[in-house]
Amino acid sequence: MDRRKFVSALGLGLGAAALTACGQDNKDSAKDAAQAGAAAEGAGKSPAKTMEWKLVTAWPKNYPGLGTGANRFAERVTAMSGGRLKVKVYGAGELVPAMGVFDAVRDGSAEMGHSASYYWKGKHPATPFFTAVPFGLTAQEINSWMNFGGGQELWDELYGEFGIKPLPCGNSGTQMGGWFRKEVNSLEDIKGLKIRAPGLAGEIMQRIGATPVQMPGGEVFTSMQTGALDAADWVGPYNDLAFGLHKVADYYYYPGWAEPGAMLEMMINKDKWDALPDDLKAIVKSAAEAENQHIYDEFTAHNAEALKQLVDEHGTQLRRFPDEVLMKLHETSEQVIQDLVAGNDQARRIYESYKSFRESVVPYVAVAEQSALNVRSMVLDQKQPG
Repeated sequence: MDRRKFVSALGLGLGAAALTACGQDNKDSAKDAAQAGAAAEGAGKSPAKTMEWKLVTAWPKNYPGLGTGANRFAERVTAMSGGRLKVKVYGAGELVPAMGVFDAVRDGSAEMGHSASYYWKGKHPATPFFTAVPFGLTAQEINSWMNFGGGQELWDELYGEFGIKPLPCGNSGTQMGGWFRKEVNSLEDIKGLKIRAPGLAGEIMQRIGATPVQMPGGEVFTSMQTGALDAADWVGPYNDLAFGLHKVADYYYYPGWAEPGAMLEMMINKDKWDALPDDLKAIVKSAAEAENQHIYDEFTAHNAEALKQLVDEHGTQLRRFPDEVLMKLHETSEQVIQDLVAGNDQARRIYESYKSFRESVVPYVAVAEQSALNVRSMVLDQKQPG
């Protein structure tokens, strides 16, 4: 064999072997990325410019799934960039309050923020569509809308008006219906309840007689314990168990009508984003995409474990909302959404895109996925509790 061809073939073989060995787990991937970045920097004639960015979150520091997801994102960016872009995470209250994340990214006091867009309904009526709306898209459906239904472009347009670049960065999946200190057997049992219900769910609950209360997740336990709240929708079994909500309420309701799939966001100050070189933009996007899937996978696995623990070890009483309540919630949600987008052309365009995508996927989901899940439950004799 010609020597040049031999060397070339050898190089290709070694490259393939190296690729096969990479990426066995997150830690190995991060380590490999950091080493590659460092090697690339060392090969240059001068050290690459380094940046240090602050990432503020709406979650308690190191909170399971949400807080740890922000940590992983920061680690991925720092590693893949070879340290050129270092990201430091601040939990809620460390640098800004949980509900101050949007403004901190907007005014540049923090370069990045991890939160949920429906917290910012007061900024613009269309923001809930980029987390969850009642009876809306599931996690995989909202990802599809973002990537193939025009959702990302609409989100970029909306947040661009506030000087922010948004990216999907996590999803807690289909959530539960919330914790209640008393049973809900009819619509009458909803009336007068003080309930923590974020996004559009709060307004819907208000219209059927409840009193919605907006507060960060870190305040829910104490508020339930003291009676400041009668009920609360937080996330799902994984996070609810971590907060100990089973200690302050006996009844855990389903289905999660308000949040079929709650997407999380990574916000980036747009001036800072625009100033990034293309390779660092690609790294940030890739890290967000990886964490978007990782958080969803984490919630799917740990929600199942936590729900079993809540029922078997802590005596949590699972209950299904009565059909009467669910039908009224749906009827009211349609009215709330119509009122939300009335008089705002941008909100109307986003709603129409969201609604159109939902209508396009529902028939397929009913035929393929929902029917398969129904059959699986039947053959496994998996009966609904409550």
